[in-house]
Amino acid sequence: MTRHSRNCTAGPVYSYHERQKDTKISGYGTRSIRLSKDSVRGFDCCCLTLQPCRDPVMTPDGYLYDKEAIFSALLRQKKEAALKMKAYEKQLKEQQKETSAIAASEEQAKVEAFKATGTGKTIFQCYKVDVNVIFNIVSSSTTEDKNLTSFWVPSLTPQAKPTLIKKPDNKTYCPMSGKPIKIKDLIPVEFTEIVDKDDKRSLICKDARYMCPITHDTLSNSVPAAVLRSSGKVVSMESIEKIVKKDMIDPFTSTKITEKDIIVLQRGGTGFSAANEGLQAKLARPVMSIS
Repeated sequence: MTRHSRNCTAGPVYSYHERQKDTKISGYGTRSIRLSKDSVRGFDCCCLTLQPCRDPVMTPDGYLYDKEAIFSALLRQKKEAALKMKAYEKQLKEQQKETSAIAASEEQAKVEAFKATGTGKTIFQCYKVDVNVIFNIVSSSTTEDKNLTSFWVPSLTPQAKPTLIKKPDNKTYCPMSGKPIKIKDLIPVEFTEIVDKDDKRSLICKDARYMCPITHDTLSNSVPAAVLRSSGKVVSMESIEKIVKKDMIDPFTSTKITEKDIIVLQRGGTGFSAANEGLQAKLARPVMSIS
């Protein structure tokens, strides 16, 4: 079967262009788009504000934050946990009051039952009201009351129990990794700025802002980098493998370091499909079947 022109409506062929056009207009079919470079977070940008960090700090997992942003996020978590704890404590007090009231009513019922029938037998009490004689059977303490439910009698209508609040967690968590983290676990980070006397633009307007202080290579999303815990310097992984790991000494502070002191910096992406995941956004919509 041959293809026909875009505006032809008499041919038997349903072309790809027409299918895409009808899908866009009708609202059916899953839409997908590949994220561009502008949608990828820069390696020197905060994971919360997505802007270049003014006072960068990093978690032990390698996620970079602006100090003000991560402090605000952890403080917000603390306040929410305090409010939940107050609600939980209020719930505990109400449960204790209910338990005490139920226990007191049970004790009172046992006392009344013992006063009425010491041997536990059933007593028939007869009351005369005008002409009618009503016999009330008072059950002994050995008889168990059964809670019957009924949707027609208001007093027997079942009621929904309130939702119980679970005990809140007082820990603060990293917004990216979801692992527990404290303020004292944050590591200060120091970037080495590229000095270019001919470029008069501000730092945020530059495409290449920082470099490796050892090799002077420009750092970007396509260049793996790491942070030395002892000095906070951001260096390329090539420098780590060829220079730092030979003696395991921080070249900036001359202190002995271990593998735990080398923290790989988490990048937003490189733009290459082989190096990253999730660079394609999809919107699932109803599928229009064509017979």
